[in-house]
Amino acid sequence: MTSTKYIGMDVHKESISIAVRNDAGKLVMECVIETKANVIPDFIHGLRGELQVTFEEGTWATWLYDLLKPHVTKLVVCDPRKNSRQGNKNDRIDARELADRFVPSGSRRSPRQECSAVPNFITNNSRP
Repeated sequence: MTSTKYIGMDVHKESISIAVRNDAGKLVMECVIETKANVIPDFIHGLRGELQVTFEEGTWATWLYDLLKPHVTKLVVCDPRKNSRQGNKNDRIDARELADRFVPSGSRRSPRQECSAVPNFITNNSRP
């Protein structure tokens, strides 16, 4: 039996805050890794099961999308304007909320409602 992991990433130039939730929506891991092409796949390969990743559109979105796509089951780039937050805000909380929005639940909206995939952004900004 394969379990699904829902991974939220808050991406910055030097580091990525990551939150991982299981099928039940329980937070099973939090960490901060370097924003480096060799570190990110190493982290992903250390996780088991079906991996679904989401992060917000930004400076690093195209690069990270291209890097992660071959290693995960599902990848969604969110529009940060649609992810408004109330209350405290920091990288760890942002990563948790992104992962939380991705976990299917009767009481939560689907990832499609919360996050809009950005295929035109990826296509138009991909490096040759």
